[in-house]
Amino acid sequence: MCTFSSKQTPYGSIVVAVPSPCPSKRHHKHLRLSMLNRRRAQLKEARQRRRMIVVKAEIEMKNLKLFMENKSIIEENEKLRKQAMLLHKENQTLLSQLQNKLLEQKTNNNSN
Repeated sequence: MCTFSSKQTPYGSIVVAVPSPCPSKRHHKHLRLSMLNRRRAQLKEARQRRRMIVVKAEIEMKNLKLFMENKSIIEENEKLRKQAMLLHKENQTLLSQLQNKLLEQKTNNNSN
């Protein structure tokens, strides 16, 4: 409990309220609560930072896996494209050979 002191001057009695040096319990309790709330907020932020680090690492791992999968798909696509080009050339060659044979047969049938 805090008390106030009064002082007298030579000119008469003047009452001046001066708070005593002891802090009030209400102020002390308020200070403790604010410190506790600040600490809780700091702990919450620290937990969120740790969680964000974990989430970031998980995202990076997923990104790396997707990158590797994409790279292998691109490589497989290139192989298939080369194979398709070779098959197309072979098809063109066979088609021209077939046309030549058909022309030969036509000319042979016309000459007979």
